Amino acid sequence: MKRPTIIDIAREVGVSKAAVSYALNGRAGVSPQTRERILDVAAAMGWRASSAARALSNDRAANVGIVLARSPEVLRTEPFFMQMLAGLEQTLSTEGFSLQLALAADTGTELDTYRRWWAERRVDGVVLTDLRVSDPRPELLRELGTPAVFFGTAGPMPGIPVLRADEDEAIRSAINHLAELGHRRIGHVQGPADLQHTVRRADALRRAVGETPGLSVHHASGDYTEEGGVRATRRLLSAPNPPTAVIYDNDVMAVATVVHAEELGVRVPADLSVLAWDDSMLCQVVRPAITAFAHSVVVDSATAARMLLELIETGSADDGELSPRKLMPRGSTAPAPGN
Repeated sequence: MKRPTIIDIAREVGVSKAAVSYALNGRAGVSPQTRERILDVAAAMGWRASSAARALSNDRAANVGIVLARSPEVLRTEPFFMQMLAGLEQTLSTEGFSLQLALAADTGTELDTYRRWWAERRVDGVVLTDLRVSDPRPELLRELGTPAVFFGTAGPMPGIPVLRADEDEAIRSAINHLAELGHRRIGHVQGPADLQHTVRRADALRRAVGETPGLSVHHASGDYTEEGGVRATRRLLSAPNPPTAVIYDNDVMAVATVVHAEELGVRVPADLSVLAWDDSMLCQVVRPAITAFAHSVVVDSATAARMLLELIETGSADDGELSPRKLMPRGSTAPAPGN
């Protein structure tokens, strides 16, 4: 007779695999009523914990790792990562796990960090973000056997659960907003070119502009920093037919344009409308306040943490979806000049 598994018990009770694991291992995360129901079903099915599973549980580090391969300037100024770390830590701590953070100046250092953590049993799994165009990390983690969850990809990833992102709908709503205000020449200040989400957003923007006759889009590369955003904006504005609205791939570059508008020779929003991909307190306190996409990084990070804990506990986890972005029109977008 086949020995019942956690998946069998979860299916019978109608709960997640993680909930079953929490109940069987006496950990927090399920209500007393659910725990009792799971234990009753497990006993009726003849479930017994394997010696290998007990050994693995006892050998855990109770740590989850994340490596941030961004410049110190970006990490110092961009609210996104602080929100992400807060969501991870808040969720992990309730389950008795700690978050281990490392900074990496280059890909080689990041890969070495994963190898060292796993060899030294420093972490039980890792959360990753910023999937690159040619990214060696998924292959390495599959080779090591390290449980991993990827934050923000366009589609599924073999052997690694992901939180998927959909740029098309958000980009389309941004273009519709600007087109309704009469803008026809739109600029795009991008993030680093080696990141897949930079490529996806540029592609989504071209598709959305192509759906509206008379619109054009011009791209300029930024690096997510204040200085990079201003330089990229200056390049766009120096064109023979400069844009009347610019979409920025993060909040810092958008805020920098508003702050440095006078030296750039424009008034926001009279001459130039500004829209940010990420909303934050920075967008809300600058004047004019910046039109931006609101979304809950803390909630998304908590989802990623729960997915990783389930993967660590049960050996599998389903893919998820990032929370939808909602466009928040504010004072930085207005009718195009002459309208």
